[in-house]
Amino acid sequence: MPEQAGKRPVVAAIDMGYGHLRAALALADAFGVPLHRMEEPPLGGETDARFWGRTRNFYEALTRFSQFPAVRAPLGALVKAITAIPPPWPARDRSGPTAGTRWMVRAAKSGAGVQLARHLRETGAPLVTTFYAAAILAELHGATNLYCVVTDSDINRVWAPPEPRKSAIRYFAPTEHARRRLLSYGVLESNLRTTGFPLPDHLVGRDRSRLRTLLASRLGRLAPREHLRTRATADLGTLPSPSRPPLVVFAVGGAGAQIPLAVRLIRGIAAEVKSERLQLSLVAGRREAAARAFREALRDAGLEGHPGAKILYDPDTLSYLRKFHDLLAEADALWSKPSELTFFAALGMPFVCAPPVGVHEERNRRWAEEQGALLRQHDPATAGGWLREWVEDGTLARAAWSGYLHLPALGLYEIVDELG
Repeated sequence: MPEQAGKRPVVAAIDMGYGHLRAALALADAFGVPLHRMEEPPLGGETDARFWGRTRNFYEALTRFSQFPAVRAPLGALVKAITAIPPPWPARDRSGPTAGTRWMVRAAKSGAGVQLARHLRETGAPLVTTFYAAAILAELHGATNLYCVVTDSDINRVWAPPEPRKSAIRYFAPTEHARRRLLSYGVLESNLRTTGFPLPDHLVGRDRSRLRTLLASRLGRLAPREHLRTRATADLGTLPSPSRPPLVVFAVGGAGAQIPLAVRLIRGIAAEVKSERLQLSLVAGRREAAARAFREALRDAGLEGHPGAKILYDPDTLSYLRKFHDLLAEADALWSKPSELTFFAALGMPFVCAPPVGVHEERNRRWAEEQGALLRQHDPATAGGWLREWVEDGTLARAAWSGYLHLPALGLYEIVDELG
């Protein structure tokens, strides 16, 4: 695989939800290197583990509790304040310091990132990271040859270095809007490239051959209207006849904030699953509490043991991520909050959008919705009815086709080639 100056890169993320790890796993596999977590050896020591452990516990608890009706308003406002992104217009210079950049400087002074920078100097390897802090802290401690992969369509000022015009960190942006945002934060244009999000190779293929094969099967199950079927057949070849009902995959985020929503969904889709008009896969990730809640809800809905209703749970994060990506090869619609999973709509995967958590997710939703690849959820209590209607009237098929046509799917290869 490509190497930089004779050295394979160190691919690093952080265990802070799934988004950073999900993108980094695809990159690590493509480079043929292990995926490291910046808060764990060999990149992190006790200082890093304590610092990021406290940060993770605070943020995950905040996002989870912000979904509870009794405290949604105040905690939701706090989440928005922490993830705040300025309005995109009018364009203006926003490179000045913020609370986030000052927090990053304090983290460096406390010792966070020291071991990471030392490891990079000793190995001489470039760093490819999907978490802004790894690149910024490494540079503050003297490391060089740093690459940062952005994982949202629009981002907070904290993604850019405290003194951006003096920084040599090179950024890969998933959208043109994210690239322009980094420019407004003071990052030099020469350090920016728009690539798209790094989707897993086995779901795409360099020539999109795997993506096209999976999309053809998906459209066969999603019953596109005749005009779309004609266009899809001209591009993808004959659409296979469906051998099973469409599969809806519902995924909770890393903090588990969508568990109550999933429980309502199970009740709302149960009749369609029992009648074999839809299938449902519930993704609990590594959260045993989510898996337990899903099992109880399936039992209450009369779906315990039903072949059309399954749960994906694995306590090992990387094992879960690989299983989830395998599941997406079979999925016909993905339902989740508009996290990094929004970018998977580029696979020709219609994205059913749960309420966003944070401003960055609001921007992800707008980005995919404007391209026609995202559909906002209706009432989960009646999910079976409107999901089935979306199959029958071609709504899901149109969203799948829009994602395939308009969203970037080759980010992984763009990034790998850049370092080659």
